[in-house]
Amino acid sequence: MIVHVNEPVTLIGGAAVTKARINRAVALAPGVVAADGGADAALDHGVTPDAVIGDFDSISPEALDSIPGDRLHRIEEQESTDFDKCLRSIRAPLVIGIGFSGDRLDHALAAYNTLVRMPGRRCILLGAEELVFLAPPSLSLDLEAGTRVSLFPMGAVEGVSDGLEWPINGLNFSPDGRVGTSNAATGTVHMSVTAPKMLVILPEHTLEAVVRALLTTTGLWPGE
Repeated sequence: MIVHVNEPVTLIGGAAVTKARINRAVALAPGVVAADGGADAALDHGVTPDAVIGDFDSISPEALDSIPGDRLHRIEEQESTDFDKCLRSIRAPLVIGIGFSGDRLDHALAAYNTLVRMPGRRCILLGAEELVFLAPPSLSLDLEAGTRVSLFPMGAVEGVSDGLEWPINGLNFSPDGRVGTSNAATGTVHMSVTAPKMLVILPEHTLEAVVRALLTTTGLWPGE
């Protein structure tokens, strides 16, 4: 592990971020790590990361000069994305990733792929309008009635739910079959799934509720 801490971590990527989004994430996850060129975004908003991880093909020379050398961790292999390199190198109760969606769809899809391949890492990807995370084995979310809840399977998975307008009980989900987009909460949502394959997509205003839920859940996928 490059970063091993007992508090949540904010991970900043190279896509567009705002100072307000950084502040919101850091208030919940005070440790700060940058993924390669995300270091420039952090510095542009007055934040010096505790660590920078990546292949360093996008970080600027100015950022390299501004960050202490012992905080720079180059991983030169090209078989994985910088988000992948970071997530596998961080051991923390939770990671809030910003700057990994919005600019390029292929980068966002690659990040979702990483979430599923590393089910033992609890991570929320926060965008301008939505957030995404991998559903743990069981989850209770304190949501207002009417909140949009979308479920997108990245593999074969089943589940049960309470508190959704359209319950998922008895349904078989798969990326080339049934999906669960545009559902809605009727209040607090309780959900369990059979495999680490279900992405949960919620409005960004639910971030604080999702952080509370993921930090207090007791059912974890192997590798946590």
